[in-house]
Amino acid sequence: MSLRQEPAGSAVIRPHRVVVLALDGLLPFELGIPHRIFGRPRDAQGRHLYEVVTCSVRPPGPVETDADFAIHVPHGPEALATADTVIVPASYELGPVYEEGRLTDELSAALARVRPGTRLASICTGVYVLAAAGHLDGRPATTHWADAERFQRMFPRIEVDADVLFTDDGDVLTSAGVAAGIDLCLHIVRRDHGTAVANDVARRTVVPPHRDGGQAQYIHRPVPDPQLATTTAARAWALGRLHEPIQLRDMAEQEAMSVRTFTRRFREEVGVSPGQWLTQQRVERARHLLESTDLSVDRISRDAGFGTPQSMRQHLQAALGVTPTAYRRTFRAGGPSGDEAVPRQDRDRGLRL
Repeated sequence: MSLRQEPAGSAVIRPHRVVVLALDGLLPFELGIPHRIFGRPRDAQGRHLYEVVTCSVRPPGPVETDADFAIHVPHGPEALATADTVIVPASYELGPVYEEGRLTDELSAALARVRPGTRLASICTGVYVLAAAGHLDGRPATTHWADAERFQRMFPRIEVDADVLFTDDGDVLTSAGVAAGIDLCLHIVRRDHGTAVANDVARRTVVPPHRDGGQAQYIHRPVPDPQLATTTAARAWALGRLHEPIQLRDMAEQEAMSVRTFTRRFREEVGVSPGQWLTQQRVERARHLLESTDLSVDRISRDAGFGTPQSMRQHLQAALGVTPTAYRRTFRAGGPSGDEAVPRQDRDRGLRL
């Protein structure tokens, strides 16, 4: 939520405005993601936390999709000047943006309307638009794994990470292919309003609040025989015992595998090592308890499996960039305020811990 000064001088709360830029050749599924995710969150008074509008680079009218239908977009590029966040979904008709890494005059003029400081985000190959506009130079970014190498060659100054589902560098965020746009939008909600709000949106949308690992698990590569055991049972077992010390051999025993085989299989399936995954789950448990309970930091450190407040503080500082006390103060107070409230994990590398 943000403040808008009314003519009479009284400040009223207005929803955070998300403007989705619809380009010819867009994927209808991706266009719908921001509307679905940001259209759900409400505050304690039942007021929408976000307002989502769709615009084109042209005056209001039809925009072609990659399906057998067009959509009517009710706003022209002037809507970009009103945005708090701009989201660019993928398009199959980016022309010189995709082929040469440069903006068309029409697209350049539209993006010039975006106010300085506006948060920018892309879904899948929408990242080409942000890159061609110069917003990603020297910064982390991702896109669909099948397009990552080409994207890196075209924009060598960008730190492309093809393994993560999304990247967050503060005011610029990018996501991997298609459904990773859901992960990105939920992440933004979580960053803006906390885990409880994001989890509620995820439940209502019938998707996981966050997915384990990154794109690595979706890249086509030789994998074990599907008839062989997976690591699913071990993960479920560990999630029920995060408050206890968990050794790698304990997880391997749940699948009747050697430690070496289990570690290899786990990384193939999840995209990160068992140790990284455990840390990620414990950080998420701590975040939830800090937001939703009045338990002491000492108790939360034990319940989340960190053992001591000092250990939890170190892990949260490394993963989120804030202390447990600062994190609780931010999200128990109703929303982030200032740079301290933006977890560093969320600014830097998305789901990679």
